Amino acid sequence: MYEATVGAGLPIISTLHGLLETGDRVVRIEGILSGTLSYIFNTYKPGMRFSDVVAGAKARGYTEPDPRDDLSGLDVARKVVILARECGLEVELEDMAVDSLVPEPLRGTGVSVEEYMKRLPQHDESMASKAAEAAASGGVIRYVGCVDVEAGSAGVTLRTYPDSHPFAQLSGSDNMVVFTTERYHDRPLIVRGPGAGAEVTAAGVFVDLLQVIRSHPRA
Repeated sequence: MYEATVGAGLPIISTLHGLLETGDRVVRIEGILSGTLSYIFNTYKPGMRFSDVVAGAKARGYTEPDPRDDLSGLDVARKVVILARECGLEVELEDMAVDSLVPEPLRGTGVSVEEYMKRLPQHDESMASKAAEAAASGGVIRYVGCVDVEAGSAGVTLRTYPDSHPFAQLSGSDNMVVFTTERYHDRPLIVRGPGAGAEVTAAGVFVDLLQVIRSHPRA
């Protein structure tokens, strides 16, 4: 019982279990699994400075005290590992391709948080070019975790999605997971909602506790 480990209070694990237990075959899972990165990329638009958006997210308390803990992608990667293993894949965190959003020169404990925030604007151009390229093709950039069950692979990366894609319709810090299955192939099953916060996380933990109680009735 670990519903809250992926998406806080969102019924992601239970939805996946329901699909598998009723005989559906999962083809692919894609998800925006970080409230922090959801907020950042829902806010970031061509012409804006990525460093300003990160600073704004930090000021509003959306990021960890060190934003690199979010931007490294490791939190998303851990959630992807859980989803992949639930699908029967043998996946280890160290074997996954994880696209870190922290510029190479700013990684590591040798660079303080203050120094990181000060030097981040020097690397705005790289993200700006990606956002501009996506916009030119009628799309947006989103940071997603993906489990490709058929290929037996999983990873975390920054991708371009068309404006018509559900990921492009997100707002605020909501999470979203898209299940493409044999049953839900042409119109994938979508779970969307707040993926962080004390109340929704507590609700997810409470659901787990209730299931434990129900599975161990009194004699």
